[in-house]
Amino acid sequence: MSDPEGTPSQSASGEDDISPGGEQAPVYSKPYVRYVVGILTVIYVFNFIDRQILSILLPSIKAEFELSDTALGFLTGFAFAAFYATLGMPIARLADKHSRVTIISICLTIWSAMTVLCGMAGSYLQLLVARIGVGIGEAGGSPSSHSLIADYVPVEGRSTALGIYSLGVSIGILFGFLAGGWLDEFFGWRTAFLVVGIPGVILAVIMRLTVKEPPRGYSEGGLPDDSEQPGMREVFRHLWSQRSFRHIAFGSALHAFVGYGVIQWMPSFLHRSHGMETWEIASWLAPIIGIGGGIGSVFGGMLADKLGKRDIRWQMWISAAGLFIGAPFALGVYLSPDPYTALAYFVLPTIIIAVYHGPVYAMTQGLAPVRMRAMAAAVLLFITNIIGLGLGPQVVGIISDLLKSEFGIHSLRYALLSVTVLYIWSGVHYLLAAKTLKVDLARVTN
Repeated sequence: MSDPEGTPSQSASGEDDISPGGEQAPVYSKPYVRYVVGILTVIYVFNFIDRQILSILLPSIKAEFELSDTALGFLTGFAFAAFYATLGMPIARLADKHSRVTIISICLTIWSAMTVLCGMAGSYLQLLVARIGVGIGEAGGSPSSHSLIADYVPVEGRSTALGIYSLGVSIGILFGFLAGGWLDEFFGWRTAFLVVGIPGVILAVIMRLTVKEPPRGYSEGGLPDDSEQPGMREVFRHLWSQRSFRHIAFGSALHAFVGYGVIQWMPSFLHRSHGMETWEIASWLAPIIGIGGGIGSVFGGMLADKLGKRDIRWQMWISAAGLFIGAPFALGVYLSPDPYTALAYFVLPTIIIAVYHGPVYAMTQGLAPVRMRAMAAAVLLFITNIIGLGLGPQVVGIISDLLKSEFGIHSLRYALLSVTVLYIWSGVHYLLAAKTLKVDLARVTN
């Protein structure tokens, strides 16, 4: 085994491992692999802090710039998602050919710097441009990270590793809400952007200096050096030919449509319908989403890996079960008469609906040959984010504005209630994905 820094060493048998190209292949210790997964998770935390902090700051931004919910929905949704999702694919193509470590480091620097610029915006237009910059930077983060984890972690532990990586969503929202809520309360929303943006630049340097680029397909024995880089059209054609992937993509998109709509607008709903202040909203939502969502994400990945050894279809069955069980409680959030009952209802769906992260991402990596893995993640994220992140917050904002004449300040309550039922539709797609998952996985060759 290697030392913790991951330098090449001899295999357990005492003989050098030889790569397909004839060179000695590195062997990475388990502590080092855990370190790699850990630092990628921390980067993902900052990804979501910088992305989601805006939602807790919306009431203050709305008041300063006198914006409609439709304008806020565009700021939090489509303006960000259009660049985030679209640029993810060309950057992922680079990641399938060049150093993923370098790409992640550069992207982290860009989105952190643009988050700082959000705090310097003097108008809605300037804030919009800065948010687009955040989306451009974040576009290269997840696809490259998924590909790295797939190369470091064997398939039997991959859902767990990607479930841990997905902790970045919950922890990022936790710190984003707490930092945003309290900094907004005492120092203003601009300071909040400055404080969370600067540390990312330092983390980018640490990433570049301490994480090594593994050989392609390392966790599965390596990839021949002369293997060709598939084109973007070929990747699309390969993935779209698999019925299981199509259902995973549509299920994830609907899942994200509701999820992003709720995350972006939940603080504003509690502020308008229940009169809660920003600091109080942050203090409640941060642990519910951060701890609850984190538990669901890790538990879902571990359970999927355990049951998946018996039948790989459990990867999708678990994802569907989380939605079917959690959806009724999610509806209760918006039908509750007081904020604390609403928050109590919010706990269970936050935990159980998050179980899909590891299984969905792991199966997407499994359905793609080694040279397509970053692109496969980018394709899934493109579909998920255009529909989910791009349209979810936007549609909720439009529905809220349309209902304002009838329901007044409670229009957002009914807008969120109307989109939450889509969780059931998402769960149906996961069940359909399970039907052909075994056959589609068997067809994949590296």
